[in-house]
Amino acid sequence: MGLKLSIFPILLLMGSVHSVSLASRYTPNSKPEIEFQIDHSKWDILLKRHVDDAGNVNYKSFAKDIKVLQNYLDYLAMNLPTDGAAKPQKLAYYINLYNAATVKLILDNYPTKSIKDIKNPWGKDIVQMGDEKISLGDLEHNILRKMDEPRIHFAINCASYSCPKLLNTAFTATNLEKLLEQTAKDFINDPKRNVLTKEKASLSEIFNWYKKDFTKNGSLIDYLNQYAAQKLTSNTKISYLNYNWGLNEME
Repeated sequence: MGLKLSIFPILLLMGSVHSVSLASRYTPNSKPEIEFQIDHSKWDILLKRHVDDAGNVNYKSFAKDIKVLQNYLDYLAMNLPTDGAAKPQKLAYYINLYNAATVKLILDNYPTKSIKDIKNPWGKDIVQMGDEKISLGDLEHNILRKMDEPRIHFAINCASYSCPKLLNTAFTATNLEKLLEQTAKDFINDPKRNVLTKEKASLSEIFNWYKKDFTKNGSLIDYLNQYAAQKLTSNTKISYLNYNWGLNEME
């Protein structure tokens, strides 16, 4: 009897901590009492194992780890960042979710030469978030693009050669700012994706499709000059390059 009495308060305490944790994750309009730290280490291991430094993906080897990838996606689905989570934690979560879900989409349809060969790749509800599924398009346009961070366009990958490269490092709340700066600088100065001279800038279509995201606080040239090694002027003529939708597959 004495043993049961001593255990009961412990069980009660465990139950209350669990309840707070669940409430922190799923109560939409309340600030959580406990900040839930999301673990992206499994995704980081997969990226380092199957993606090279240029962002090329070994989908054949990745397919052998598809269960690990699915386990990570299932983990994210059950551990959404709360409304009270810090912005870096939310951004890291949604960027990783987008990239991991895109890789899973390719693996589910592999072999394929292009993501555009898959029927409605950005419109199908394939991304599990809690009890609902959304599309990659919803995740990009209705969540990520509404977080007032244009550098997300250099961090999310659409499994194509002209996209910003898929980093072989997972985003975290801690490394987010460093990696966003790195991806912006790398993408804008990559001659395969943007060709810059003082007289002419042949830009990725990303700067055309999402121009309003980059020009909230100035012109497009102003934005580019934050990262471009070759500085542009107001007289620089801007054009856009053809987009290569070929699969970003390791040769």
